Amino acid sequence: MPDTEVFIQQALAQAAQSLLLTSPNPHVGCVITSPDGNLLGQGHTQPVGGPHAEIMALRDAAAIGHDVRGATAYVTLEPCAHQGRTGPCCDALIAAGIKKVVATNTDPNPLVAGQGFARMRAAGIEVLVLPPDDPLAMASRELNIGFFSRMIRKTPWVRMKMAASLDGKTALPNGVSQWITSPQARADGHAWRARACAVLTGMGTVLADNPKLDVRLVDTPRQPAVVVVDSRLETPLDANLFIAGRACYIYAAVPNDIKKQALEARGATVVYLPGAQANGTPTGKVDLAAMLQDMAKREINELHTEAGEKLNGALIRAGLVDEFLVYLAPKLIGQGRGMADLGALTDLSQAVPLTFVSTELVGPDLRLLARIPGRDSF
Repeated sequence: MPDTEVFIQQALAQAAQSLLLTSPNPHVGCVITSPDGNLLGQGHTQPVGGPHAEIMALRDAAAIGHDVRGATAYVTLEPCAHQGRTGPCCDALIAAGIKKVVATNTDPNPLVAGQGFARMRAAGIEVLVLPPDDPLAMASRELNIGFFSRMIRKTPWVRMKMAASLDGKTALPNGVSQWITSPQARADGHAWRARACAVLTGMGTVLADNPKLDVRLVDTPRQPAVVVVDSRLETPLDANLFIAGRACYIYAAVPNDIKKQALEARGATVVYLPGAQANGTPTGKVDLAAMLQDMAKREINELHTEAGEKLNGALIRAGLVDEFLVYLAPKLIGQGRGMADLGALTDLSQAVPLTFVSTELVGPDLRLLARIPGRDSF
């Protein structure tokens, strides 16, 4: 129905307003309309511990003086049915006298997973759920790709960001990389940082660049956590990445409890996750797959990686990257450092296949979003 599409689009616009707010909760929007199609209230999910989209829409309607009894609620995810940091939204809709609910997706959270719909139907509410292949359902799921990944795969959605020259160089041979891309591209990259739950880098980048890895070039209501792959706990205690109030996770492979205590005194959480060969021999490297599983347990939905070619290559070779955010500058560098060390391939069939999701000019630079086929089919 045309009205359904219009109101779901409006609910999606509300959900998009929560993109930088709600993690680790999903980004959800809700629109409530009268039986004759007039807007009564709308809202989106607030930061963790705050009201969800349905509650905000009900409050909006009440503040205007609208009666929502007999109304329809359009929501971009199944109303929750469990008592978490807030109460069940399905119960709030029932108590308000909502007659019909149109939702884009079933909540993948096992604590909900259809229970919200079932409870509303049992209370006499008509519930319509869009088919999974409906473009609006797909758009809603895409807004919450990290949340769906964490709930279903038990790992974050991994987005690898790289900035390079047109011939694929991220730095000169001596390591100088500031700046290959434009200020516009750098600001855009910070916007992608801002939507992530955490930003990951490796020890090589920490020692060479001493980055803050915070969001500075765009406004944000929160700073994502920082994650460092540091096999031997070489992170300097005065590193710029230690920012008061921001979560910091350091994953190591070789125990060093004295350094661990010192890093934890700086506010870091140090986790030992040593990798091993098939015969059990330690590799001296962090088990990257186990690291992602641990990060999911820490409620990290989207992981934004900004690392050097060695860690990039290790993550790609391990099959842990879902998509690539690449900024290409209109310049040629020649010799320099590459995007990812994948080793020497002996046949083109060994290449990592990609599908372009979007291409767009950002200032003078080209932004490419490419995805490994099938990674979003969970």
